[in-house]
Amino acid sequence: QVQLVESGGGLVQPGGSLRLSCAASGSLFSFNAMGWYRQAPGKQRELVAWITTDGTTTYANSVKGRFTISRDNGENRVYVQMHSLKPEDTAVYYCNAEYHSVRFWGQGTQVTVSS
Repeated sequence: QVQLVESGGGLVQPGGSLRLSCAASGSLFSFNAMGWYRQAPGKQRELVAWITTDGTTTYANSVKGRFTISRDNGENRVYVQMHSLKPEDTAVYYCNAEYHSVRFWGQGTQVTVSS
C-alpha cells in the first residue's frame, strides 16, 4: 500500500520560510510526477507546485518566485521550499503523486502564516 507522509509544516511569521517534505512508502515504482496542493478554509484545493521525472516544473501564479519544488526520484521524495510567506499562504498542504494516471494523496500538513 502506497503512503505519502508530509512533514515540515508549522507556524511562521509573514516573510518567513518553511520547507515541506514528502516521503513515499510502500511503492515499488517511481512516480511519473509529484507535487503539492493546498486547501485553505472555505476554499477549494488548488495546485501549488508540480514536478515531473525529467524535472519539468509548474507553479501556481501566486507562488512563482517564492516557492521552489524539487524531488529525489530514486527515493520518491518531493520537497517545496517556501520563502516570503504571506498570510494568504495559510492552508493545509497536501503531497500528491501520480503513477500512470493514478493519484496518491498524503494526509496533509498545516502551514500557518501569522504574526
